[in-house]
Amino acid sequence: MHCFHKRFRVAFIAGLAACMVLMIAATSGGGAPDAIVRTPLQVPLQVGDVVFIRVPHLLYRKVADANASWTNHVGIVIDVSGGEAIVAESRVPRAGATTFSKFVARSENGRVAIRRLSRNLNDDERRRIVAAARLRFGQWYDLGFDFNSQRQFCSKFVREVLQQATGESVGAVETFSSLLARHPEADQRFWKWWYLGAIPWQRQTITPASQYESEVLHTVFDGWIVTPSSLSGHNSTTMPNPF
Repeated sequence: MHCFHKRFRVAFIAGLAACMVLMIAATSGGGAPDAIVRTPLQVPLQVGDVVFIRVPHLLYRKVADANASWTNHVGIVIDVSGGEAIVAESRVPRAGATTFSKFVARSENGRVAIRRLSRNLNDDERRRIVAAARLRFGQWYDLGFDFNSQRQFCSKFVREVLQQATGESVGAVETFSSLLARHPEADQRFWKWWYLGAIPWQRQTITPASQYESEVLHTVFDGWIVTPSSLSGHNSTTMPNPF
């Protein structure tokens, strides 16, 4: 009976997420305010670079709001050898990789930040980053944002890859209790609804915002960039890919 309830809970949350994606994708605006000036990215990317974006759908906006931050999704660069960098990420439904341009095209108004470890990586560490990311490809996304689950979510994925490959801990692991206590203005009604009536206060999690603020990283770019309109991202005028 316990197994049945657990499976029902997972299926129910997944269904809610899918419904929200369909409803909100139809209303998400892709245009940037007039004051925003987008430029082509001029920074050479490196393996291990952490890339932050803002996905404009409801769940991800609530993640950002819970941290009083603009960013709510993060990935890590694993290849710069070809014509375009490749970004590994935990995404719905499973972890995988995509091109840098497709990754950032999902960001609202083209907002992007790129942060890098404050020390130089050696070749062995770069190889280990690639291996650690690929090891996690195919793992299911955790809509409960449980750091200790066997599933992945974006900031957990980046944290584990960098820690396994370099020994560096990027971002803060904390409980929902401490997170929401620091940001009492966050919409707790939403999170109570998301967790079917009971926020798991003692559950440990990690957020993109804590990695964006991590002292282990330094910023090499933070602004708004141009991506080809053919990629149908949230900074273009066509219907975006929700994930």
